[in-house]
Amino acid sequence: MDIIISSSSTKPIYEQITSQVKAQVMSGKLKQGDPIPSMRALAKSLHISVITVQRAYEDLQRDGFIETAVGKGSFISARNQTFWQEEQQRLCEEHLAKAAEIGRACGISAEKLKEILEMFYEEV
Repeated sequence: MDIIISSSSTKPIYEQITSQVKAQVMSGKLKQGDPIPSMRALAKSLHISVITVQRAYEDLQRDGFIETAVGKGSFISARNQTFWQEEQQRLCEEHLAKAAEIGRACGISAEKLKEILEMFYEEV
């Protein structure tokens, strides 16, 4: 499991961890049943607090991305892909709502906003 922490990011460290683990699960890099490092091991390798890793693991477990078995460790869960897709769709909807609000305020037509969205969507 590769996690890179950016000290210049506006995202809290625990969110950087959760988003990177989720992305690795969705990309297939981490698969169902794969073990993940213990909280202490990950904290030590990233040079951060165990409490920060604990917060990330709690969020990942709550969201269904990992499962923890006492005495065995934490593993990638099977029930995560649908949740991740729903979460990403909700995020897109928030951004699109904001774009629509700005468009209305500036007098940009819905057709023009659709053209702009299509242009960005097709970019590689």
